[in-house]
Amino acid sequence: MAIPLSYNLRNLIERKTTTVMTALGIGLSVAVMLGILGMLAGLNSMFQATGHPLHLLLLRKGSNAEVTSIITPENLQVVRGKEGILAAQGEPMISHELVTVVNLAIKGRTGTTNVNVRGMPQVGVRMRSESVKLSSGRWFAAGQRELTVGRAAAQTYAQLGSGAQVQIGRAHYTVVGVFDGGQTAFNSEIWGDGNQLGADAGRAGSLSSILIRAADAAAAAGLIRSIAADQRLIVEAMPEIEYYLRQMQSGLLLQYLGIFVAIVMAVGSSFAAMNTMYAAVARRGREIGVLRVLGFSRPSILASFMIESTLLSLVGGALACLATLPFNGFTNRLANQVTFSQVLFEFQVTPAMLAVGMGFAALMGLLGGLLPARLAAGKDPLTALREL
Repeated sequence: MAIPLSYNLRNLIERKTTTVMTALGIGLSVAVMLGILGMLAGLNSMFQATGHPLHLLLLRKGSNAEVTSIITPENLQVVRGKEGILAAQGEPMISHELVTVVNLAIKGRTGTTNVNVRGMPQVGVRMRSESVKLSSGRWFAAGQRELTVGRAAAQTYAQLGSGAQVQIGRAHYTVVGVFDGGQTAFNSEIWGDGNQLGADAGRAGSLSSILIRAADAAAAAGLIRSIAADQRLIVEAMPEIEYYLRQMQSGLLLQYLGIFVAIVMAVGSSFAAMNTMYAAVARRGREIGVLRVLGFSRPSILASFMIESTLLSLVGGALACLATLPFNGFTNRLANQVTFSQVLFEFQVTPAMLAVGMGFAALMGLLGGLLPARLAAGKDPLTALREL
């Protein structure tokens, strides 16, 4: 015969203070885990959303980031002659780009951080028109010291308001517009004319990368093979999407540290639940004796205390989920170890994450309640009835 669930609920309500304190401890552990999962989900979503399936990114052989890659104009001319590159508006879809960094202050905080500056021709903007839209102002003009900045960068950094002046190299550039890159990594960047930026940054004539759009998937595969086999080139081609997915390694340290902290806190929370249930067993000796006399079996008492411990943990898990929900969509910053700059992304709370959090809480409750439940189930009825 099973003990009614209402019995466990009444016991949790009766011990309000202990229930709340234990639930808060468990909730804190779950909240830490959900925080790490939310940040990783935001990072992963951003990098997955960045890039076009037909875009190929060309970097110098051995380079793993645009900011450390140097490509010569001669290599650009060789690439222009390759077959399979899509043409639009009478010109091939090839964007020769320069990527550097500028040091900017963060709004409301002391200190500065590196922000990616991408110089490109006008065709580079058109190639990204499916994922990037102008939200205010206008695009930078060719040959001018003008900048159009990503939405997240404009919201985060103090020197990127409309009309603001930003020093890059030996010159000052004027912010003339803001673009919205959706969930992409472009939202963290500043864009300007490539030739002008190269001259002012002391890199005239050198490129960081070449972005090309293939005519179709077969042409993209053919271009990768052709570029790899061409001994005149010192570059290698990869799908643009793959390049950004590789940058997920920036979140590995966060992931490992978060998992470690969550495990340590989970162990502590499990012991808290265990102590709570041991105290409950010690105080409710006569109740246990009465239950045994009424005919409830040892397995029923074991299951009842396990259920009570799990319910206690689920309360903590629910509190953690409720506390995490308001942060959905919140902009976060993380140092990108590949590009040596800050990347901005949105914290994401998904139903799957909340389910994992509740499951994590239930596991802590089961582990914390197992030994006290066995102690309760093992009590001799007559001995239990004589306890004070």
